[in-house]
Amino acid sequence: MANKSLAKNHADTCVLVTGGAGFIGSHTCVELLNAGYAVVIVDDLSNSSEVAVNRVRQIAGLVPDDPRLAFYKANILDREALDRIFSEHDVDAIIHFAGFKAVGESVQKPLEYYWNNVAGTLVLCEVARDHDVKNLVFSSSATVYGEPEFIPITEDCPKHDATNPYGWTKSMLEQVLSDLYVGDNEWNVVLLRYFNPIGAHESGLIGEDPKGIPNNLLPYVAQVAVGKLACVGVFGDDYDTPDGTGVRDYIHVVDLARGHVAALDWMAGKVGTGEPRGLGSVAGEPAADGTRRGVGIFNLGTGTGSSVLDVVHAFERACGKTLPYEIKPRRAGDVAINYAACDKAREELGWVAEYDLDRMCADSWRWQSMNPDGYASA
Repeated sequence: MANKSLAKNHADTCVLVTGGAGFIGSHTCVELLNAGYAVVIVDDLSNSSEVAVNRVRQIAGLVPDDPRLAFYKANILDREALDRIFSEHDVDAIIHFAGFKAVGESVQKPLEYYWNNVAGTLVLCEVARDHDVKNLVFSSSATVYGEPEFIPITEDCPKHDATNPYGWTKSMLEQVLSDLYVGDNEWNVVLLRYFNPIGAHESGLIGEDPKGIPNNLLPYVAQVAVGKLACVGVFGDDYDTPDGTGVRDYIHVVDLARGHVAALDWMAGKVGTGEPRGLGSVAGEPAADGTRRGVGIFNLGTGTGSSVLDVVHAFERACGKTLPYEIKPRRAGDVAINYAACDKAREELGWVAEYDLDRMCADSWRWQSMNPDGYASA
């Protein structure tokens, strides 16, 4: 069966966003709406809030029943619900965020992670195929590189064994989605490997709202700044880095969201030149309508490394106060330095990250101070 074509105007294109009420998903929905797309959000709200969907509407200037944004509370494992949603909406492409994402929890609950993330994606792809929707942007992760062979990390860097079930689900799904194209060249897949998304929308209306104690550095720092947590734990200060703390590539969530919009334009043949390049990118023949077929792989980061203490001090500048931190032992599996080379995204997607660390922290502080208890404040 033929794949739905993306070779048309944004206003005539409907994008299904799984996990669209989550941190990255909600920001991506804003950018999609700003770019003129119609959006259908599917989210089971297991780690998100419907308040985020309402805030997306507010930011995009939509009235509550505006047909450009539809929301369904459903799990991607629910085949009947997905089939109903695809039947009700003329979906052209999928951006797939839905999945459990806590590294530590994945070690404790491997079955739940493999079932939800892997089996859920298989169900999603089967239902999508039944409805002739074979354009998919997948939310992957730099974790697929494991301990990288070189820095900065390009898309040609070999994938290594994951260190936890969460990482394995991303690595496995990259393989599954690549194999989809090999088996059926109507598929058009983009794998976006994120580095460390932080920040929030400049309105302060949407941002990261972790349940319980945050797993990631920035929401943890933000909760120390707002007084919910006592002290930032810094895991290791004896790495071979400028200040001894681990260096990572932090990217503003709005820049990351815009990368997904750029990926859709790339799939539609509207940006970039030539076919996908790089190991793992399966070059396909352009379709008759100019859209691409194949598997494109892109890193999304800033290409700049920032240390843990760089982040703490940038957040201090944002919130105007000193933040207490405590040096703790290194964590198993942590690498000293990890940041991206983003030349391929610039050359092929026409995308570059615009916001620096100070802007990321300023926007994160605005969100945290306006919503001290996240969406529960609403």
